[in-house]
Amino acid sequence: MRAAHWPDVEAGPRRLLVVPLGSLEQHGPHLPLDTDTRIAAAVAERACARRAGVALAPPVAIGASGEHADFPGTLSIGTAALTLVLVELGRHASLHWPAMLLVNGHGGNAAAIGDAARQLRAEGRQCHVWHTGAALPGCDAHAGRTETSVLLALAPGDVRLAAAAPGETRPVTAIMPELRARGVRAVSPNGVLGDPTGASAAEGERLLGLLADGLAGTLDKLLAVGSA
Repeated sequence: MRAAHWPDVEAGPRRLLVVPLGSLEQHGPHLPLDTDTRIAAAVAERACARRAGVALAPPVAIGASGEHADFPGTLSIGTAALTLVLVELGRHASLHWPAMLLVNGHGGNAAAIGDAARQLRAEGRQCHVWHTGAALPGCDAHAGRTETSVLLALAPGDVRLAAAAPGETRPVTAIMPELRARGVRAVSPNGVLGDPTGASAAEGERLLGLLADGLAGTLDKLLAVGSA
């Protein structure tokens, strides 16, 4: 939709607006700051392709990343501000599209997305949510093998494999109290929650396929039942 002209948008079918959400935050010493945004946008682009009436918006590229605040380069607007942004975006989108789908690539955005979706639904607007993390259960949490593989498939030139190293490898559930109290850097000095060892572009392409297929299935269901 970024390169579209408004008369074309007005003349075409409008059933669903898809909005990717990511973050600008540290992803270990080997992955770029916008990793979450790139993944959400790429998955959404693949899933939305050739679906009439489905428009893909530019991503919301800065989210709620307070847990990474101790790492230079991270930028965060926090949960309250992100909630407000999404509510206002949803209100305006509803002027031209009957429904909006938020495609989230960063776990820290979940609270804001949940609050915004509830507010928009309470106002009678159609707001749906899809999380990349929920579509890949069992994968490592942050800058480990999963995200490293996906970035090797999307942008291998931006991955510094020589700098990739394991971080904190305990399950997130085991370290969550400390994460909430002290932030990621106190738990993992290099910012990695997982182990990027063994990451590959081939695995990343397979994971991207799974994510895109999962989102495409959600899109098809929304379009079929008339929720969009």
